[in-house]
Amino acid sequence: MVIIEYFRVFWRRGWILALSALLTAGSALLFSVVQTPVYQSTVDVLVQPARTDFGLTQSAKLLLDSYVAFLDTETSAAKVIDALQLDTLPETLRGDVRIAAEAQRFLIRIEVENENGDLANDIARHWAQLLLQWRNDENQKQRREDRVTAIILDDPRYVLDHPRKGINSAAGAVLGLLIGAAVALVLEYVDAGIVRTRKDVERFLGMSVLGAIPAHDGEASLRRK
Repeated sequence: MVIIEYFRVFWRRGWILALSALLTAGSALLFSVVQTPVYQSTVDVLVQPARTDFGLTQSAKLLLDSYVAFLDTETSAAKVIDALQLDTLPETLRGDVRIAAEAQRFLIRIEVENENGDLANDIARHWAQLLLQWRNDENQKQRREDRVTAIILDDPRYVLDHPRKGINSAAGAVLGLLIGAAVALVLEYVDAGIVRTRKDVERFLGMSVLGAIPAHDGEASLRRK
């Protein structure tokens, strides 16, 4: 079947594609509506060496992973729970938090997911403050020129993480179109094997029909009935 024939099939059975896309998009939208929204809050912490010489700068970059290791613990989660009086377990809270280092920008990024956007902001802020407090304590043991400070760049802000109704509906519509196209092709294949008219006989046999036996009067009357 050449491409133009596919287009003809889809045009002739377009209602199948439209109905399938409508049903799947509607189902995806309904699923998105009944889901509980989850928000993501993000805060960036800048790690800043006291001086910009190559040695201290490279050391600060290498230490970023150790800062992540310090923050990404159940101990840190427990401190945040105590500060905010949360009714959850440290391992559960830790599972909702992602912490990563961006060495090129000297950043520690903290991402928190929660069903309450404002609470997600509070958790992210307190988690970042753990790093600030720890660096302040460590700096007291160092000479001023060897210190590495941590700074919260902006207040954490939350955005809707999921569900995203528009994206889900669009994905459902695309899936529906694919399903509808498959159904249309199957129906076309089935119809192609059914012989109804003289043209169907010629197409099926690859030969021209020279004559046909007329229907019996009784059969014709029964058909009219």
